[in-house]
Amino acid sequence: MYVVLGANGRAGGEAARALIERGEAVRVVVRRKEQGEKWAMLGAEVAVASIEDADGMGDALKGAQAAFLLNPPPVSGDPYARTEELGVALADAARRARLPKAVVLSSIGAQHVSGTGVIATLNRFEALLDGVAPATAFLRSGYFLETWGEVAGTVTSESVLPSFLDPAQKIPMVSTIDVGRTAATLLGEEWSGKRVVELSGPGDWSAGDVAAAFADVLGRPVAPVLVPAERRAALLADEGVPGEVASALLGMFDGIANGLFVREHSNEQRSGTTSLEAAIRRIVGAAEPAGVA
Repeated sequence: MYVVLGANGRAGGEAARALIERGEAVRVVVRRKEQGEKWAMLGAEVAVASIEDADGMGDALKGAQAAFLLNPPPVSGDPYARTEELGVALADAARRARLPKAVVLSSIGAQHVSGTGVIATLNRFEALLDGVAPATAFLRSGYFLETWGEVAGTVTSESVLPSFLDPAQKIPMVSTIDVGRTAATLLGEEWSGKRVVELSGPGDWSAGDVAAAFADVLGRPVAPVLVPAERRAALLADEGVPGEVASALLGMFDGIANGLFVREHSNEQRSGTTSLEAAIRRIVGAAEPAGVA
């Protein structure tokens, strides 16, 4: 039995789907029973628990041969304090359940204690979950290609790609499809001790490359537009992002601009197979409301 957290999110959902498609027994952990209905229809077992509830999460992890663990993206409050709370509780739950193997979602750049905004919460998350199972792997992902779905509405209506990323700066990016498939593969591998696996796509890409991919899919020019730093906080506030979360997100983009979103080549390196154009074509097919990526 494989246990998957965050099944209703991007990476967790793809991990659960990859395991189910492989014919594995899967238990998804959700906060509310109704969130698990679609997974039950796919044949998964559903457990209801909150990550911060060590008792409930410990029960959800019992009997698992391996589990996919993560720190959910912050939506309110202090992301750093929230990471501390969740990491302590999740580590406690995994130890109570005697979890034998864990794959923990992290990010490229998580080697830095500071200077990377919200990514720095994953540096702390890794520290809190280090040794949580006899076999523990930290899956450090590149920038999710699916994040560009947040601006797909603007791209399709205005033919511009607004971004906080320099149009010329190439960084590791990867589809969450590949994140899920890689997580499922790691869950099935045998090892002992700690591993750090860094995952990117078939190549590194820039916001300019993303704009070009949108142009190819839409059949018309799309211009990448760098949102000036002085306008970003107000833009996030207009979108309803709370101040502490916005500050952490802006810190991430500062870290990327300063060259901190980079691989540690001493770690294991893996590459996904989903091309940039394939990911953008999928995004355009399910365009979300306008925003900034």
